[in-house]
Amino acid sequence: MKEKLFIFDTTLRDGAQTYGVDFNVDEKKLLANKLDELGVDYIEGGWPGANSTDTKFFNEDLSFKNSIFTAFGMTKKSGRSADNDPGLASMININAPAACVVGKSWDFHVDLALGITNEENLENIADSIKFLAKTKKEVHFDAEHFFDGYKSNPNYAIQCLKTAHSNGARWLVLCDTNGGTLPHEVEDIVLKVSKEIPGNHLGIHAHNDTGNAVANTLAAVRAGVRQVQGTINGLGERCGNANLITLLPTFALKNEFKNKYEMSIDEGKLNLLTELSRLLDEILNRVPNRTAPYVGSAAFAHKGGLHVSAVNKDPKTYEHIDPELVGNHRQIIISEQSGKSNILSKLKSAGIEIDQDDKTIQKILDRVKEREFNGYSYDGADASFEILVNKVLGKMPNYFDVVSFNVNVQNSGEEGQTMSEASVKLKIDDEEVTGTGIGVGPVNALDNALRNNFKSSRYAELIRDLSLIDYKVRILNTGTDAITRVSIESSDEKKKSWYTVGVSENIIEASFKALIDSVEFKLMREKANV
Repeated sequence: MKEKLFIFDTTLRDGAQTYGVDFNVDEKKLLANKLDELGVDYIEGGWPGANSTDTKFFNEDLSFKNSIFTAFGMTKKSGRSADNDPGLASMININAPAACVVGKSWDFHVDLALGITNEENLENIADSIKFLAKTKKEVHFDAEHFFDGYKSNPNYAIQCLKTAHSNGARWLVLCDTNGGTLPHEVEDIVLKVSKEIPGNHLGIHAHNDTGNAVANTLAAVRAGVRQVQGTINGLGERCGNANLITLLPTFALKNEFKNKYEMSIDEGKLNLLTELSRLLDEILNRVPNRTAPYVGSAAFAHKGGLHVSAVNKDPKTYEHIDPELVGNHRQIIISEQSGKSNILSKLKSAGIEIDQDDKTIQKILDRVKEREFNGYSYDGADASFEILVNKVLGKMPNYFDVVSFNVNVQNSGEEGQTMSEASVKLKIDDEEVTGTGIGVGPVNALDNALRNNFKSSRYAELIRDLSLIDYKVRILNTGTDAITRVSIESSDEKKKSWYTVGVSENIIEASFKALIDSVEFKLMREKANV
């Protein structure tokens, strides 16, 4: 019979400790509902009473279907009773069935940070847990700095756990608070602790300061813990927490864990992970990590021709799982290293049917290599690659022709008073039209001018929702005549982004080429009539 692993998400509390992260109430609600949909066992919402956002969030009407809403706080202060401690009171007077209370388990911190005796700390733990257990469905005790505490004074660290347990704590969470413990140490210590306290009452909360938070969590589970704490994308203070986006599919799909443990999260819900990971990045206005395990855009990307040939025969040769299980997808990268297998696979994914013996495949490959020699890169620029292929095949619709473009940058002489103006002349349906635009920079002005060309055309509604969301420049060589490569990420209301590339000795021209590809790809995807 499989043992149950309980998943405790602390993105909204410990994740909010991240430098530069400041969730508002609506963002917390959105993430909490997504976590509930996924099916995590506990959602730690924050620290009520510590700040106005968390206090307001706990006053919201949150009706979770799968998860237990959990409040965070700390043990009572010395010199006052649990009944009169405002921190504990704020955890009681809210609509959260569970409470997670943090307390010291390292004697060094008891003396240094709290300035009290070891015995007083044990009394504070006992009184706080007992007080919360009267009204809460479940109480979790976060044993702060547990692993350092165990190394320093194992008897006292264990005594802190037993005190919490005997006074009503359902879960005793072993925290690697400064993230300095290594996997072999975690496994050894947890094995020893589990001889004193049953593993189905133990949890792990690992920080990532040595890059081992996921490994430490896996080691702890192997050694006996049955609750796992972590955050979406490993968010958290300093180097972050254990990444649940990596841990969940590992538990569900890897035989060592899949055959021994089960979770409340149904395997069919794992396909929500990529969307959840990218939702958090969108909320934080961050570019998603391409190389993130399981969910990164490069996690199942293949570039070398031999690799692609093998993947086409059997994906298991270079993919440890089916990417669709976690909501991701396979990518075949086109570059000067590509072979015919890359081209065929990429064409298939783009919906372009062509016989594998067609001589045009070699023409496409030659064209890619020629352009990459001149500075282009189709490694990720899928939209520009599709346009290139359709041009080689003679299937690219001619939506418009570029007649000319012009950009002017002016400054009034005062700092911050620079303005860019642009004009773009296109030929659409045998009629020349000129669009103008202003912007905070030349590319922004060009983008606005280009769009204004279509306002009175039959393409106006088709590009209405087109937006430029990322812009990158790379200088390929040095000197005043350096070759510049510009990459642009575009998106629309369908929320599926695409990437285009432009190359020139002139950064404005390179940018304009990438912009043109973006518009043409959008029209092509919308199947615009020529």
